[in-house]
Amino acid sequence: MIDLSLTDEQKLLEQTVREWGAREIAPRIHDLDNEHRFDKALVIGGMKKLGLLGISVPEQYGGAGMDYVCLGLASEELEYVDTHLRVIMSVHAGLNCLSLLTWGTEAQKQKYLVPQAQGKKIATYGLTEPAAGSDVRGMQTTAVKKGNRYHLTGEKMWISLADVADNFLVFGWTDLEKKKQKDPSGISAFIVERAFKGFSSGTLKEKWGILAGNTGYFKMDDMEVPEENLLGKPGEGFKIAMFALDQGRYTVAAGATGLIRACRDASSKYAKQRKTFGVEIGQHQLVKEMIAQMESDYQASRLLWLRSGFLKNHGRRNTRETGLAKWFSTVASERAAGDCVQIHGANGYSDEYPAGRFYRNCKGAVIYEGTREIHKIMQADYVLGYRQDKPTRCELPPYKA
Repeated sequence: MIDLSLTDEQKLLEQTVREWGAREIAPRIHDLDNEHRFDKALVIGGMKKLGLLGISVPEQYGGAGMDYVCLGLASEELEYVDTHLRVIMSVHAGLNCLSLLTWGTEAQKQKYLVPQAQGKKIATYGLTEPAAGSDVRGMQTTAVKKGNRYHLTGEKMWISLADVADNFLVFGWTDLEKKKQKDPSGISAFIVERAFKGFSSGTLKEKWGILAGNTGYFKMDDMEVPEENLLGKPGEGFKIAMFALDQGRYTVAAGATGLIRACRDASSKYAKQRKTFGVEIGQHQLVKEMIAQMESDYQASRLLWLRSGFLKNHGRRNTRETGLAKWFSTVASERAAGDCVQIHGANGYSDEYPAGRFYRNCKGAVIYEGTREIHKIMQADYVLGYRQDKPTRCELPPYKA
């Protein structure tokens, strides 16, 4: 039975992250966003001190050993302040660390997961390519085995922390015949270090949103990767990529929930300050309607991601539930951000207020980690019986107190 009340540990985490964000990030986020500047020392340093970078990694691997609901709570609180903070949780803690925890060998966990959970190394996830987003089978990266090493060649695009991360979870074709047939069982996963010869990265400068974060690309030019850096077995890359998305989408859903709350709070504050026709604009029914919609969406989104967290804690498959949470909350956050701008009127069109930043930031999540259209089709296929989740060789370990 789901208990919707938070434990003392969860409440303390929620309060700690909220206070840190309000104290350290909120006063500076306007300038960081305006300058398109990622402050690694401020952000990564602060998250490391709070233990967020290994939040749901067991203590034996250098993590904080908290449950998956705590991962969601941290994601919600971080995005309440700014989306770029939650993005770090998605790619480092969700997509990368939890994949290593689940699919990695003991040697891989000791070498990579431990320093990542401790915040000594920063990690990210490399699946998307210039010509391969929703169509993963369209990726062009290849990994040719020569002796005891794989030679990776290809380019990954729209990678969060591309110019910041030390380690990368990368996917490429190891079976070139299956690549021709677009058979995903020919894709494998690799742990890649920035220091590997043939690796290079760059930052995307023309981004529209999440301007305080780092987003870029990286290239692999006949880059040699040791055989022991193969994650899982050859041909399991697509399964690992989809597994990772279950964790990333969870953090995105929780983060979008935080953004809805940020829009609600900013709109409510402004609606009680701004007056038109002799009264606060909060007295106008259509303004109330928009704020009521934000509240409804916030409460529903929070329940959806909490349900996914509950299932994760108990070791139960949650692809369907997490996908629904991601789809609903990101679409709702886009609606909330649009209405937040509308409530602010002309001031919403100015960066003097946060409404414009919310609006720019919300759009990415409706696209990445499965577009709203992909998720809509997935949910219909579940209902129609066209889609069923099959067991995988490795499953996310349940939370152990």
